[in-house]
Amino acid sequence: MYNDEREDIIEGRNSVTEALRAGRSIDKIYIAKGDVDKTLGHIASTARERGIVVVEADRRKLDAMSRTHSHQGVIALAAVREYCSVADILAVAKERGEEPFVIICDEISDVHNLGAIIRTAECAGAHGVVIPKRRSAGLTAVVGKTSAGAAEHMAVARVPNLVAAIEELKAAGLWVYGSAADGASGMWETDLRGPIALVIGSEGDGIGRLVAEKCDFMVSIPMRGKVSSLNASAAASILIYEVLRQRSL
Repeated sequence: MYNDEREDIIEGRNSVTEALRAGRSIDKIYIAKGDVDKTLGHIASTARERGIVVVEADRRKLDAMSRTHSHQGVIALAAVREYCSVADILAVAKERGEEPFVIICDEISDVHNLGAIIRTAECAGAHGVVIPKRRSAGLTAVVGKTSAGAAEHMAVARVPNLVAAIEELKAAGLWVYGSAADGASGMWETDLRGPIALVIGSEGDGIGRLVAEKCDFMVSIPMRGKVSSLNASAAASILIYEVLRQRSL
């Protein structure tokens, strides 16, 4: 089970260096802005070589993140479990004898939204979730807790390029549906059966242009009230369960 004390935060130069050396799955490393210390420079270069996002942050931010109050100018956010690949997600579907159903999160930065999407995806029987390395929440303890443990059972792939991941899924025979308020295809009029990937856009900007161009269809959710949009996790839940409903017919 997840709890607030689960160690997804690694603080201090030696601790972060050892985590990198041990091959820990790290989402992001924050380094004090303007610090020219050689050890921090080595940490940053090693992290970048491994494809880990490195962010310069002022010390006030680091102080606010720190639990030990002795971060020494560097804090790493480690995933609470290992990520898988897109191929691994497709293998899950094959093992179950089902047509693939994949959720793609396009820069969902709010940890609570990502946790809620993973929870809904797991409950509805989706085979995996794909997230980008940059500008996205990762599998932190908060995401795990928000998912109510679903993150322990859901295959999550963290990829450097969503467009490339979508192309891999399309090559495997999946149709890609994007969620958009102005989508040309209404949810109730869209056939969502078969092997599909469902793209959920970010909280503020929705689906990015390059990702949208790779979608086969843009699907809209019926809106009857005065508010014109839903948050990312609510939209995801509605669409995920519409897929499940159609698959159950």
